[in-house]
Amino acid sequence: MKEYANPQKGAKLILDFESKEVFLVMRSKNTPAIVKVYLDDKLQDLKALKDKAKDELVSLKPFKILSELEYHNFSLKYGEVFEAGTGAEILRQLFQIVDLKKEIKKIKAGLEEVSPLARRKLLARLKFFQSMESAGVRPEWMFLTMLPVLPPDLRPMVQIDGGRYASSDLNDLYRRVINRNNRLKYLLEIAAPDVIVRNEKRMLQEAVDALIDNKMRKGTMTQATTGGKRLLKSLTDMLEGKQGRFRQNLLGKRVDYSGRSVIVVGPELKLHQCGIPKKMALELFKPFVIHKILEKELAFNVRGATRLIEEETDEIWATLEEVTKDKLVLLNRAPTLHRLGIQAFQPILIEGEALRIHPFVCRAFNADFDGDQMAVHLPLSEEAQKEAREIILSTNNLLKPATGLPIVSPDKDIVLGCYWMTRMLRGKIGEGMVFGSKSEAMLAHEFGLVDLKVPIQLRINDKFIETSVGRIIFNGTLPENFAFYNEVMGAKNLERLIRGIFEEYSRDIFHETLDKIKALGFEYSTLSGITWGMNDLIVPEEKKAIIEAAEKEIAVTELHYQKGLLSKEEKRDKAIEIWNKVKSDIEKLVPKTLPSEGPVFQIVDSGARGSWNQPVQMAGMKGLVVNPAGETIELPVKHSFKEGFDVLEYFISTHGARKGTADTALRTSTAGYLTRRLVDVAHEVIVSEEDCRDGDGIEIFKKEADDIGQNLIFKILGRTTLDDIKVKTDKGNTKTILKSGEIINWKVAETIVTGRLPGSDWQCTPYWRRGWWW
Repeated sequence: MKEYANPQKGAKLILDFESKEVFLVMRSKNTPAIVKVYLDDKLQDLKALKDKAKDELVSLKPFKILSELEYHNFSLKYGEVFEAGTGAEILRQLFQIVDLKKEIKKIKAGLEEVSPLARRKLLARLKFFQSMESAGVRPEWMFLTMLPVLPPDLRPMVQIDGGRYASSDLNDLYRRVINRNNRLKYLLEIAAPDVIVRNEKRMLQEAVDALIDNKMRKGTMTQATTGGKRLLKSLTDMLEGKQGRFRQNLLGKRVDYSGRSVIVVGPELKLHQCGIPKKMALELFKPFVIHKILEKELAFNVRGATRLIEEETDEIWATLEEVTKDKLVLLNRAPTLHRLGIQAFQPILIEGEALRIHPFVCRAFNADFDGDQMAVHLPLSEEAQKEAREIILSTNNLLKPATGLPIVSPDKDIVLGCYWMTRMLRGKIGEGMVFGSKSEAMLAHEFGLVDLKVPIQLRINDKFIETSVGRIIFNGTLPENFAFYNEVMGAKNLERLIRGIFEEYSRDIFHETLDKIKALGFEYSTLSGITWGMNDLIVPEEKKAIIEAAEKEIAVTELHYQKGLLSKEEKRDKAIEIWNKVKSDIEKLVPKTLPSEGPVFQIVDSGARGSWNQPVQMAGMKGLVVNPAGETIELPVKHSFKEGFDVLEYFISTHGARKGTADTALRTSTAGYLTRRLVDVAHEVIVSEEDCRDGDGIEIFKKEADDIGQNLIFKILGRTTLDDIKVKTDKGNTKTILKSGEIINWKVAETIVTGRLPGSDWQCTPYWRRGWWW
């Protein structure tokens, strides 16, 4: 209500705003003269007041947010007309009146009339409302009217020395909620002022927020009263992250009969073996050792057997050997990014404290020997041991799941040894000698008549071929009836050879061949004496002239820019083009400068380690680098690492190193999170049969592989055909090269892609397409 009075007459005019309207007389355009006379000159003020009050009242709509000052003014003026509130209570009342069906209908009606950005927001809102309706959830259920309390076992309190108590942080957080709730209850009972009650409600809300998630409010996080003012661990902190309840205790648990140690290489091991330190094995196999001791009557109870184990007598080690003979253990290296991160091995007892693994399984584990650690687990039951032997054993996991190609293949020292022994060098003793058999050539080499690497003539299948004693020795490791492999055995040739043996021979022969190649590679890489020193890196003599010529070109480009013949962008592009050509020229010079018998050339050329890009930077020039934004810096690094950088070159080259380190860390966390999400969504997938006999497949085109820069072989390798693969011969007949339901191996994949089967008179188109099963 508002009252206005004429001080001369003492009369009052009452303005009633309850219906958002004013008294009828005041709305009349043709106001009687008597009213004008009676009100004197206040009529215009009253009209202005009416208009202002009307605008204010009309602006008060549901869900409008008012500031503290606006609320205070409105409550004084129109306290009986509107209702407003603050805190969770008023929000709960508003949520109670929400009709989900009406809201969904309203959003659907307005989707066509809004901009794309607003449409995206509306769609998110629609999805949220539809999900709530289908789940039978009401919006007001988001507000807590009662707070559940965690059982005492999950928030323990224990007494420590001195009569004090060590308590879970949750107890402190619950105590704050209880104290503030009781205080609010008392304030409401004594009808305390609204300001005090509102402040107490705010404090209660903060206490509940801190209990649920203490990191929710950045400015008001609850700290412990003792222990260096640390943040208290809330319910959310107990659940989330790597140390949370789900990932720490539910998805994975600590297990008994497991150990952990640093790994070292075990070149003497076979593919299915691993070396376990004796002391670790004794602890892992303790129950089995005790059982065997009691069985042999070396002791008469468990306590006596345990005492014998602690004394580590000779009988104990003999018993341990006996127990471990037919057992398998699981080795795991974190992070386990694919199924080959866990494999089963037969334990071999060794001295020392480090685990030993076969060098060929390093690629599957992504392991190296610079301090990596691995965990070892013992499957206890007969069923678990059987599963480990039939499924998880390393010799049963030879293919990479991603590509279908063998993941066990020689690398590093083994490749270098095989490469060194199979290279042919002229000018040594015995060059050009002719031998009728491999044994003759080997005998001549043993007597010192023929060098390991000189070309000789050898008779094979009534034909003479040029080969060397080194190649004869290498072929001695290959299976019987395997064709004589007369090539330099670098990394690529070894990989091709391993793939061929895998497809043509049994698993036992394949494992045996791998171990023979491993032993031979290690032996001859040692005999080669290849090592690496700074003096082995030779800077090309032509480099200086190439750099000087480029600098002259840059000077000409700068002159053209100063004269206005080139824009700034054109000058920059020209400079980058010049220096890229310089880098390309030096890249060609470095391999020619290095001696072919030198260690750098042999290590890179064999594929044992690195690529030509690294010697080019070490002995040639580093070249152009990029800034943190990914743009190429116009100024090149002209020196090589051997020559040393100047100050400017050093600092501009640090951008890439810093960015690389940051990107690696970011990619690692992103990949880990993606893997976890993939595992979560795949939990409900159950594979109950090997062949679902589905009649549908996917079509694979050569163009699709070309578009992503992938060889078609890798796109079809390992897949299963939906139909027979038939091709036409030159005579017009059809020939089936693979039947329906068969897996495409490397040979068939090569046939499809190259369009020719070796030794046949037919062709197939490389654009061939067919459906496949996954």
